[in-house]
Amino acid sequence: MPKATLSMPAGIVALPSARLSRLVRALGVVVIASSLVVAPVEAAQHKSRKHVSAKVASKKPTRVAKAGVIKASAVKAGKVAHAAALQRTSLRQPEFSRPAGSDVSAAEPGVASRTVVVFDESTERPLYVKNDDDRAQPIASITKLMTAMVVLDAHLPMDEKLTITWDDVDHLRGSSSRVPVGAELTREELLRLALMSSENRAAAALGRNYPGGVSAFVRAMNAKAATIGMNQAHFEDSSGLNGNNRASAMDLVRMVQAAHQYPAIREFSTTGAHTAELNRRTVEFRNTNALVRSPDWDIGLSKTGYIREAGRCLVMHARIAARPVVIVLLDSDGKQTRIGDAARIKKWLETRWRNNLLASG
Repeated sequence: MPKATLSMPAGIVALPSARLSRLVRALGVVVIASSLVVAPVEAAQHKSRKHVSAKVASKKPTRVAKAGVIKASAVKAGKVAHAAALQRTSLRQPEFSRPAGSDVSAAEPGVASRTVVVFDESTERPLYVKNDDDRAQPIASITKLMTAMVVLDAHLPMDEKLTITWDDVDHLRGSSSRVPVGAELTREELLRLALMSSENRAAAALGRNYPGGVSAFVRAMNAKAATIGMNQAHFEDSSGLNGNNRASAMDLVRMVQAAHQYPAIREFSTTGAHTAELNRRTVEFRNTNALVRSPDWDIGLSKTGYIREAGRCLVMHARIAARPVVIVLLDSDGKQTRIGDAARIKKWLETRWRNNLLASG
């Protein structure tokens, strides 16, 4: 049988078998060497990738941790700020206060006047105080209570007729008056008009016709203030138009208590209306405190006041729930604020004292 022969494609040179065997073995060595080189490289690359991944992974928690720290710091800062705000609030002085020893409890009266004192004469203690730090402030025509006491203490003839002159006209503020220059009135009528209708020319005439004149009258006013314990008070005129007439709210409590001892001041300051003959003309005057005409009030003494520096003011001695009380309202805004405040104080006292009676019974 003939032997098969392997034909080679054109262009390929046939190699001897021995030489071909050696070539194959060389190629195997190359392949093995290549594998030995590639394996460590791949291992190194794999290790490098693992290292990078581990590094990235290790950085993520760091960022999260940092975020957590920042958030915790923010929360802590917020808590500190909140605590500081609470501390500031706790340190802030309350606008309203109830003095120690007061038998009035629960809600405050909610008054709008900037300075207020409600004083119980039965216990000689303030029941309610707002913004009275014992500093003197302008008191306007509340001054006229002191004017009245000085006039009455002098024991001058009350039926003596005095004439209104240009010296009694308000040259400081230019306020108007229903009492004309040239009018003749008795000292008693002038005192009544000064107290009930707050007539400035009447008060000026009373001071001018005092023995020794206006300067002696002002000295007597300041001496009287010292006598009754008005330690912060100072007076410079008889009408209250001078803004240097000043006193603290507690000074005014003492002045109201002292003035309440004078029957003429109690009567004249609470007169609802009065008719006077001025230069052969009849003029009706009304009390500047409308509460004296109210049947709901038992007022024993009253005086209003107003100048720009003092605001609208009101002091009263009244009986509320059968108890004597002094009310001082200073620096009110609006014409009706002081009247509304007085009504709120009255209602507050009546309610609280009734509740106290029910509780004690």
